[in-house]
Amino acid sequence: MEKKKKKKSHFPIRLNLLFFSVFLLFSILILRLGFVQIVYGENFKRELERKEDITIHNPVPRGKMFDSNFKVIVDNVPKRAITYTNMGASQKEMLDTAEKLAKLIVKNTDKMTERDKKDLWILKNPEKAEAKITKKETELFKAKKLKDSDLYKLKIERITPEELSQLSAEDLEMWAIYLKFSSGYKFTQQIVKNEDVTPEEFAIVSENLQSMPGVDTTTDWERSYAFNQTLKSILGNVTKTEEGLPADRLDYFLSRGYNRNDRVGKSQLELQYEDVLHGYKSKVKTITDKEGNVVETEVVSDGKRGKDLVLTVDMDLQIAIEKIIEEELWGLKQTPNTSLLDRAYVVLMDPKSGAVLTMAGKRIVKNSETGQLEMQDDALGTITTTYNVGSAVKGATILTGFKQGVIKPGTRINDTGIKIADTPLKKSYSYLGTLNDVDALKLSSNVYMFHTAIRIGKGNYQYDKPLGLAPNTFEIIRNSFASFGLGSRTGIDLPNESSGLKGPSRLPGHLMDLVIGQYDTYSPMQLAQYISTIANGGKRMKPHIVKEIREPIDDTDEPGPVFQEIQPTVLNTIDAEPGWMDRVHQGFKKVFQEPGGTAYKRFQGVSYSPAGKTGTAEAFYDGPERPRFGKEPPPVMNLSLVTYAPSSNPEVAMAVIVPWAYQGTTDNGANFRIGRRVMDTYFEMKKN
Repeated sequence: MEKKKKKKSHFPIRLNLLFFSVFLLFSILILRLGFVQIVYGENFKRELERKEDITIHNPVPRGKMFDSNFKVIVDNVPKRAITYTNMGASQKEMLDTAEKLAKLIVKNTDKMTERDKKDLWILKNPEKAEAKITKKETELFKAKKLKDSDLYKLKIERITPEELSQLSAEDLEMWAIYLKFSSGYKFTQQIVKNEDVTPEEFAIVSENLQSMPGVDTTTDWERSYAFNQTLKSILGNVTKTEEGLPADRLDYFLSRGYNRNDRVGKSQLELQYEDVLHGYKSKVKTITDKEGNVVETEVVSDGKRGKDLVLTVDMDLQIAIEKIIEEELWGLKQTPNTSLLDRAYVVLMDPKSGAVLTMAGKRIVKNSETGQLEMQDDALGTITTTYNVGSAVKGATILTGFKQGVIKPGTRINDTGIKIADTPLKKSYSYLGTLNDVDALKLSSNVYMFHTAIRIGKGNYQYDKPLGLAPNTFEIIRNSFASFGLGSRTGIDLPNESSGLKGPSRLPGHLMDLVIGQYDTYSPMQLAQYISTIANGGKRMKPHIVKEIREPIDDTDEPGPVFQEIQPTVLNTIDAEPGWMDRVHQGFKKVFQEPGGTAYKRFQGVSYSPAGKTGTAEAFYDGPERPRFGKEPPPVMNLSLVTYAPSSNPEVAMAVIVPWAYQGTTDNGANFRIGRRVMDTYFEMKKN
């Protein structure tokens, strides 16, 4: 039998070589990985544990504020600062670092509390502190009837003043620094010292950073005000480093990437425009070792300071008007019956755009230390305080009458005083005859307004008889007044604006008071919005104090490119037929430019063609001196003035309120004294 032939392999020699090579390479790789794992594994593990990659967000300066002519109002002043960032250090490590830093800088300890000092004493004297606990208390602790916190409280209570006095100044400085260290959150930069950091301190700390993990030197900033207190109450304030984020808005800011110790706007413009003023933080990636020492730093982003605000206010005009108010207030205080006079307000507005050209307020206060009277800025009072303003509102009363169809242009009403049952006789300051709507404004007839209100309420007037009124009469008139800005918030770009007080009564006599401005209260800004609405023909413009938002340019006081321009906003338009507004314009012009007008003598001969209305309101005093009068403070007279000019094409509208201008019957003309000088100054400065 023949032997079977031997079968040949189906795999070529080259393929076998390839498989062998792959096998050999994998074997080498496995051996190498095993070698690395066994021989160098612990080293690599330690190296990995040694480094920690952290991104720290550093704050940047806020945006600046300019006036309408690009003069810097609010700026940032650089300050040397020493900071600490907790990279996860233990208490002992922070104490060691604080002790080193205390030897290099002077740290103020005035804000340390007695409790802070007692905590330090226990830390420095653990054995003496332990000795303050009795055996009985120790047994109670072992029996779990007392807790650690109970024992610590007992130690604190038993530390004597003599023992506290043993703490050295160096101990206190170290502890003050440690308290700063421990008050910050992990990976959040904390200001240790930014007041009075000397060049020597800054230099020596910078030289020793490697030995003080977490400590750094940087440039901080604080707000500076080029015009001191001028407009300060409107510009607002920024929180201090110690304050950080306001507690009532903590979640809001944290959700937007703020750190808890960031400084933010806490009032007025700083608060209102926080989103654009705060800027974009710089980002620094820091790699540290296990001990917290910085191994490497890398700037991820340089950050960018906040955007700048350009205001509508001309600071030269603002200063000039504040000076007028101050001079007139001091002068008026020298006249009789002005013991309660302590404030005055002026608002100038562009009636076509709502731009606030000036918002000025001054208040006389008594210095608590010296007892002397001094002048204080109260520009904020133009939106937060409200008063009875008197006849200045009569333009709104006439237009409400037109709208309700109870009077029409040319309607004539006899100025004889009216008597409603159970209500005192109500009349004008003197008998003015039979008047039409225009002359009722010129001569400031109260009676014309009373009859207009009665007709709006569908009342049937008979001498000394009850006056039945429709139940919604007050609402009709107030809603109409609100369309001019009276009794409603103006919408100005500032927080905490007051809407004013509405009287609760529905008696007919109080309705009469309402339509002549002696019942509800209005702010100076509301009065300015009201007169602007009439001046521009019926558009209620939203007041705004910010004109533009601009991109920042570093190292210059020049404003950058426009980021956003604040456009004029019409809140509503008065529902008026053609000719109605003209009647009010005629009446307001006669007030200032025709003999017999209530402002004619005070503005006679001026070149800028003013129009407007005067106001006098008998009110009850509710100022700071009220407590000494008991339950019934004396009646006082509030004076107001609203005007615009030129009457044919208004470019400026003004509201003046002087609360509690005088007591008695002798008018001191405070509204005219201030208002005339303000309008003269505006047009003179414009010309120059």
